Amino acid sequence: MSKVTANLLLLFAAALWGFGNVAQKTVLDHLDALSAVGLRCLIGGLLVLPFVLTERRAPADSAHSSSLARVVVLFAISIMLQQLCYLGASVTNASFFVSTATVITPLAAWLLMGERPKAGLVTAAGSTVMGCLLLSGGITGFGAGELTALLSAGCYALWTVELGRHMHAYARPFTAAAAQFLAAAAIALPLGAVQGNLSLSAASEAGPELVVLGVFSTAAAFGIQTAALRFTSASHAAVIVSVESVFGALGAAIFLGERSSPAGALGAAIILGSILSVAMSSRTSTASLRASPGRADAALPAGAWPVGRRSSSSMQVGRRQSADLCGDGPRRSQRPRPRCMENDLYRDGG
Repeated sequence: MSKVTANLLLLFAAALWGFGNVAQKTVLDHLDALSAVGLRCLIGGLLVLPFVLTERRAPADSAHSSSLARVVVLFAISIMLQQLCYLGASVTNASFFVSTATVITPLAAWLLMGERPKAGLVTAAGSTVMGCLLLSGGITGFGAGELTALLSAGCYALWTVELGRHMHAYARPFTAAAAQFLAAAAIALPLGAVQGNLSLSAASEAGPELVVLGVFSTAAAFGIQTAALRFTSASHAAVIVSVESVFGALGAAIFLGERSSPAGALGAAIILGSILSVAMSSRTSTASLRASPGRADAALPAGAWPVGRRSSSSMQVGRRQSADLCGDGPRRSQRPRPRCMENDLYRDGG
């Protein structure tokens, strides 16, 4: 998958989230926040679980387990905080503060992974947040709900960075997605049963919203993001998925009859322009790497070589050493020559 394809898939995931915001709001008419999160994640996890069998076996080391555990915990906290913030904040305020993850993610990537953001990306992230502010019509106050939304944005930023690192190291997107969804369901459902109104009748009344949230906003959208983060950076992904707010406003206009102001339309245009600039920069960098293949090797860790390639200098040294051992090179002494090991050294075709 190319970086451009990954960005297009992220746009599609953002559309699913944006239109799903309508269901995320109306589901609270039937269920409490934790029960809604638990049921949507349970549906998403069960849908993704069969695809886990198509992936190779997970590595049996502690590093993989700890990496996946960090991703799972951050996802569960993020999605529960996001749903809880709607209880104390307006949809407008909540949408804006959650969108601040766009600027928090590059900062988290810099602090945790040393991925210094480029000036163009920082500008795009800042303009995206300004566009979200215009689209939401401005914030009307700051209370517990807004603080919860801001905490959710911070957790989403950390989750995006950790998920990107996990996918680059271990891949297996279906396993990561299923683990996230089922773990979040295992945490949220017991809390909903104790503190909320989780019941069979309430779940049946919220059935249409749960289908939309579980199938499209969870299994499809989060699954796409999990897979796409293997091929793009967390900072780029954060800017691209911020178009969710534009699709959310469009969905509210279609299904709820809400209308946007001229300032909101300007904000949507700014967001789309920022995303377009990030997408174009990604395409330019990909094209430059194709034009100069040697630059792609510079992005690899020190001492690492791409699969299927070897250092030309190391191959030459190895052949000279083999030639000396087998007597084909210049003789520097009359000592007995050892047994030729050329076939053993280069049995793999190197």
